[in-house]
Amino acid sequence: MPEQLITEDLAAYWTGRPATTIRRWAAEGRLTRHQDHGRRKNGVLYSLDELPVAERDAETRNLIAPAPTPPILGQHDTLAA
Repeated sequence: MPEQLITEDLAAYWTGRPATTIRRWAAEGRLTRHQDHGRRKNGVLYSLDELPVAERDAETRNLIAPAPTPPILGQHDTLAA
């Protein structure tokens, strides 16, 4: 299945976080910025595969809990033995 790319506004809704947080996560290397120069606004898109999902009410879609902060891309968690 091809990668699904969404706008910053939709990424903010998906995660339950402000758009500034999405931009910060990208600057920190937690999300990949994809450029689409044909778009009117800023041309930046984000992959749904990299975005954590917020918890929302099934009926009203109201935010219950924002998504957790994603890890830095390419960084693997190691557990101390």
